[in-house]
Amino acid sequence: MIRNLPRIRLILLAFVLWGSQGAEAQATSPDWQEAISGFAMQLARDVEADGIGGISAGVVMGRDLVWGQGFGWADVEKRIPAGVNTIYRVGSISKSFTAIALLQLWERGFLELDDPVSGALPEVARLSDRPAGSDAITFRHLASHTAGLIREPTLEGSTDGPLEYWEDKILAAIPTTSFYARPGESYRYSNIGFGILGYSLSRVTGIPFMELVDASMIRPLGMHSSGFVVTPAVAEQLASGYLRRSDGSVDSAVPYHEHVGRGYKVPNGGIYSTVGDLGRFVAGLTGAATVPALGPEGRRLIRISQTPEGDSRYSFGFSISQREGAPDLVGHGGSVAGYNAHLIFEPESGIGVILLRNYGGGETNLGRAARDLLWRLLEIREASR
Repeated sequence: MIRNLPRIRLILLAFVLWGSQGAEAQATSPDWQEAISGFAMQLARDVEADGIGGISAGVVMGRDLVWGQGFGWADVEKRIPAGVNTIYRVGSISKSFTAIALLQLWERGFLELDDPVSGALPEVARLSDRPAGSDAITFRHLASHTAGLIREPTLEGSTDGPLEYWEDKILAAIPTTSFYARPGESYRYSNIGFGILGYSLSRVTGIPFMELVDASMIRPLGMHSSGFVVTPAVAEQLASGYLRRSDGSVDSAVPYHEHVGRGYKVPNGGIYSTVGDLGRFVAGLTGAATVPALGPEGRRLIRISQTPEGDSRYSFGFSISQREGAPDLVGHGGSVAGYNAHLIFEPESGIGVILLRNYGGGETNLGRAARDLLWRLLEIREASR
């Protein structure tokens, strides 16, 4: 059951010193440099062929961003090039932050992962079409897409509206959210499930969700260019988002409009970040950061699939990628109007790849490109031992 703990503010103890430790020797080896160079040249060709916007890319190793580069334009109209410090919407990578917030609260004794969410958020009793004999939805179910919930609520306007009213949208959306299966039976991606999870964590702690993530991850990890709100400082570095229409035209109005709010979609798609800041997030998850985001048990859990055998492999806020003879990778993609993103890392080595783009689709399949580069870098690392 949920612990009866006092309402507290999370205490910030220290900040990551980015790049304070030297990168491993592999990052300067000829094979490593060749792999990065080839990858960069392909990105440059793809961005030029797409002719819309830009991509920012980076490789992290431990606490170091060992490579970062921008390709194309962060803002086509203003002729601002994409770079390592360019800020993008990262879409569903926000789900990873939400799931890590859950694991942090579990590690600190606020809750158990198999507690019913109704203990924090009684309103989930209003979910519709609950299958007979269903078990209660737990925090674990929501964080692994196994709660049996549909992808989106049927509430009209659920994805519209100012940021400050997102919690109201969650509560209004719950009665219009139905089950497709019993909790725990199968995996199915659910945006509203992660929205409910994020709001329930606010109820557990008495801390607004966005403030919780800021206090427990963004500030301790030194992610100074990340957050949920487009402040004036963020706006200066923010990439313009671009949509290519079916007629070939490019629209920037819809992505621009969504910066003021996207209805209930905050815990599942509300974060803005940079290549460097997401590298800091990876360092926090591998234990390389000065103040790790998780303890050893939490770091172990994000590597273990929580879905039924034979289903897509998904842990707490991360997909698990497998290739025969290669280490498992942990990561997440993101796609919102005008922006695509992918973050992936190998927990044991602490090596990760981050790709951020300010347009949808394109020549580069971000997920496949990031996975292939990371597995290649891990091959080089293993061969050099």
